[in-house]
Amino acid sequence: MRGTRSSSTEAGLTESAHRVGSLADLPPGSRKILKISGREIGVLNVDGRLYAIRNVCPHHGAPLCQGRVEGTLLPSAPGEHVYGLDGKVLRCPWHGYEFELETGRSLFDPEGMRVKTYRVIVEDDEIFVLV
Repeated sequence: MRGTRSSSTEAGLTESAHRVGSLADLPPGSRKILKISGREIGVLNVDGRLYAIRNVCPHHGAPLCQGRVEGTLLPSAPGEHVYGLDGKVLRCPWHGYEFELETGRSLFDPEGMRVKTYRVIVEDDEIFVLV
């Protein structure tokens, strides 16, 4: 697969594969922002796992992918502080809203606030985002 190509999804919609670069271009801990069809999409390599997420926070439009990837405090008993989801949460750089990298769901309001995520595939050491 080179450049951009289209394929059909299970729902009959068309996806286009857009080249991000090679695996060597995006080592663990790095990220790259692409502009695809007028949308900014961030591709992040978190400990060797690749995620693609829209680079706009739904709260106030911040460049979400400039935020930190970390974990968060989990629900726990009074007086306990349980940290979890390490490396699975993207925190908005403006107001601290937290989003799951895998699903794009907000930790604050998972049913009402989310950010679009995209599938990432690797073929012959080349990274592609399916939009």
